[in-house]
Amino acid sequence: MVPASDVFPDLSPDLGGLTAAAVYGVVLGFVFVESGLLVGFLLPGDSILFGAGLLSAEPGSGVSLPVLAAGAFAAAVAGDSLGYTLGSRLGRGWLDRRVAVGRLDERHLLRAEQFYARWGWWAVVVARWIPWVRTFTPIVAGTSRMPYLRFLSANLAGAMCWAVGLTVLGHLAADTPALRHISYAVAALFVVGSLVAGVVGWLRVRAARRQ
Repeated sequence: MVPASDVFPDLSPDLGGLTAAAVYGVVLGFVFVESGLLVGFLLPGDSILFGAGLLSAEPGSGVSLPVLAAGAFAAAVAGDSLGYTLGSRLGRGWLDRRVAVGRLDERHLLRAEQFYARWGWWAVVVARWIPWVRTFTPIVAGTSRMPYLRFLSANLAGAMCWAVGLTVLGHLAADTPALRHISYAVAALFVVGSLVAGVVGWLRVRAARRQ
């Protein structure tokens, strides 16, 4: 078995030095904030979920995989629901005001809006896997008045794939080096793809404004 600290040296020592209850609290808190609040894009949600899954496979850690996965799922669903509620109640003008005072990066907002406009229901599901976009998409779904039940179904599906999937994947990767390497490759692909999409979207917006 590969210790979690050997895979995520920047994260796992922090988690590994905590009690099981504290690990649950940190992971669930990070997942909730990243999913539901506009400061969430600063948090390494993917790494935390994967690293916590690795930790759950270590003997003596006291971290239960079922409890961890269930808690991460609930926190992800609650976070996205909060984002949707904020967007639907406060509206697009609230986001514009945050952009105007410099509390929100317009590029990230525009990227999320373009992503949602193109993919709709699937945007809420897939955004979980894309850094930056996942924090803004539920809010954009709310400002766009996406029907709540439709949003909820996408929210549940996305939380299951992302929060539960990454946690279980981390647990399994502790004993499977090949799976660990595949996980890195997939994560890198999503990060690069999101960055390229963001740059292309930003360039299109700039070009449109010049016309």
